[in-house]
Amino acid sequence: MELSLPGLVMLQMLCLATGYPNGAPTGACEDMTPRHTGVLPQPSPAPYTLLVNTGTFQPGKAITVTISGPEYRGVLLEARTDGSTNALGSWQLPAPDTKFLQCTGNPQGAITHANTNLKGKSTSYSWIPPDSTSPVYFMATVAQQRSVFWVNVRSAALKRGKPASLGLATEANTGMAKEKPVLLLGICFLMILVLA
Repeated sequence: MELSLPGLVMLQMLCLATGYPNGAPTGACEDMTPRHTGVLPQPSPAPYTLLVNTGTFQPGKAITVTISGPEYRGVLLEARTDGSTNALGSWQLPAPDTKFLQCTGNPQGAITHANTNLKGKSTSYSWIPPDSTSPVYFMATVAQQRSVFWVNVRSAALKRGKPASLGLATEANTGMAKEKPVLLLGICFLMILVLA
């Protein structure tokens, strides 16, 4: 069987177009750049934003991260602190069409695509923060297709929050009593009249 030159070129393009259809390689963990041969990240601002369901974090309390924007096929998502390229915390059960990627020795340190099926706004990811005092942010690389991707899509920073305390509930209850002293005195007065 003899392949013509156009057929050979088409076959080569098909092989190159697949990129990493089963997820990012571990080598991409640090700089989060896909290893697509001959392709550079888009220079334009990303049409994606990382939405987070809270502005603070508490160790062990899940945070939901959603990639907002057009549908996409490839993703690499990590949590980080400033000045470090290490994946932080751990991701919970991956969303459909995604999987864990071991980064910096952390088996659940990142999320990547498991295939090239379209993923969209309804794809959310759940992350468990570690016991850290440093602010945390989420970083993503998002690919619409092999040759169209954006790196350094970053969320706002999350600061460590304080756990809820019983003192707040107690203060709220005493505050209610302080606001209604006349009502309490009135009830006491009525009870004295009824009992007398």
